[in-house]
Amino acid sequence: MRILHTSDWHLGRLFHRASLLDEQAAALARIVEVVREERVDVVVIAGDLYDRAIPPAEAVELFDTTLLELRRAGAAIVAISGNHDSAVRVGYGDRLLAEVGVTVRGDLSRAADPVELPARDGGASVVVYPIPYLDPLAAAHVSGVTDAVAVDVPADGADHTGEARRRVSHHDAMTWATARARADLAQRRSDGARVRSVVVAHTFLTGGNPSESERELTQGNVDQVRLDAFDGFDYVALGHLHQGQAFDGGRVAYSGTPLPYSFSEQHHTKAVRLVDLAPDGTVDVRVVPLGVGRGVHTLTGTLDQLLTDPALHAAERAWVQAVLTDPVLPLQAMSRLQRRFPHTVELRHEPPTDRSAPAARRSGAQLRQADPLELAVEFLQEQRGLAAAEEEQRLLAEALRRVRAEVTS
Repeated sequence: MRILHTSDWHLGRLFHRASLLDEQAAALARIVEVVREERVDVVVIAGDLYDRAIPPAEAVELFDTTLLELRRAGAAIVAISGNHDSAVRVGYGDRLLAEVGVTVRGDLSRAADPVELPARDGGASVVVYPIPYLDPLAAAHVSGVTDAVAVDVPADGADHTGEARRRVSHHDAMTWATARARADLAQRRSDGARVRSVVVAHTFLTGGNPSESERELTQGNVDQVRLDAFDGFDYVALGHLHQGQAFDGGRVAYSGTPLPYSFSEQHHTKAVRLVDLAPDGTVDVRVVPLGVGRGVHTLTGTLDQLLTDPALHAAERAWVQAVLTDPVLPLQAMSRLQRRFPHTVELRHEPPTDRSAPAARRSGAQLRQADPLELAVEFLQEQRGLAAAEEEQRLLAEALRRVRAEVTS
């Protein structure tokens, strides 16, 4: 059976206040093409279908159109809600849509209810467990069990009315969901069924490489899920991390986003994963680059260098973050950059600095006795790495004179 694994579409997302909807439409159209060309049996979308809980109408329309085109291309669809989605809104009509081969799961209470797909390759059928994003507190409430939460017993043995109860972690929540899926899978096999298994989940796997564009699930490392939570399944299609990456020999993987959503993703290959699940459950994976949308580039140098360097030609079509190293920020720097790089959306000024200014080596007593004008000049040099010009020193001296006059008047 051939599975196309994609995730984190973030439909409706803005890139530095610029709409990405046209680029997202092109990326999804390319995914539909891959489904047709590769005769994909099922498309799994591992969460963050939208960029926010209440997406713009155009994003909802694009999602609706894409689901229709994927079904027309012959693929079943299994999608889940992510941490950016409203689980209730995303999961509306799930049971009804399932009748026509489309599952969009947001209901946490059905986290381990599988979608069964008949095999076309002569092998066993495939059961897909769509596990939507599991907020730990919500998952604990839905599960109705507390034994997934470790309890530290106080040394004094006294009852502190639950004070020692450890907060539910993402690993706890995922372990609860995958244990239910594993139990269902074991029951099917004990009943004599031959089945292959796939899990679709949205989480932060321990050891994964994040980028700047993911929303943190929580503080610290309690958002992370260990690999052993996914033991026993043939393939695990993950969402949340925006860089494509694989674990356990490719059995557990992130597809990454179809487009870059931050400048930290400049060197990511935006792709989908084609997973061939053999009749015996072994996995063969191909990464298929999408090659659509505007790239992202961070350009560093003086304004003159960026405007004249012929090696930067490719960045003229990309989203650009410019880091200018001119000693003094040039006038109209952004507008001048945008003449060559029309999609420049961020400008930072990072002049070379000399942190060895004399003031940094003075003691407190020396600083209190030093001439204020001398300190002001040294501070200016330390901050921008450039000595104060004669006119700047004159202005500083005049400012200090006026301050003294106000204080003594």
